[in-house]
Amino acid sequence: MEIFKEFSFEAAHHLPNVPPGHKCGRLHGHSFRVEIGVSGPMDQHSGWVTDFATIQTAFEPLLKELDHNYLNDVEGLENPTSENIAIWIWNRLAPTLDDLSSITVHETCKCSCRYRGEPLQRASSGNATMAP
Repeated sequence: MEIFKEFSFEAAHHLPNVPPGHKCGRLHGHSFRVEIGVSGPMDQHSGWVTDFATIQTAFEPLLKELDHNYLNDVEGLENPTSENIAIWIWNRLAPTLDDLSSITVHETCKCSCRYRGEPLQRASSGNATMAP
């Protein structure tokens, strides 16, 4: 079974690695939504996979780093694409949030990215790439 907890934050960014003249190369902002997925068996006693408050507690410090901030200034988000934001969140939650299964970042109401923790390495361009 998989459960999801949703958060939102407002932030500005620009994408430094897009072609010249691309609209995302200019400073702009989004009302981001983040869904954190946790999967596992439902505990027969509690009736839940995990306490939603556990997810809240784990994400709260990250939310404070992201909300009302310029994402390019956040360490590790120098190229703050939705993909890189999802990986950034995953890498910070996975060590402490048992059974983390997915991070979904909604940049707009029609555009989102879901990350499930595939093995990745950071390329010199700042983009995430599959590990060899």
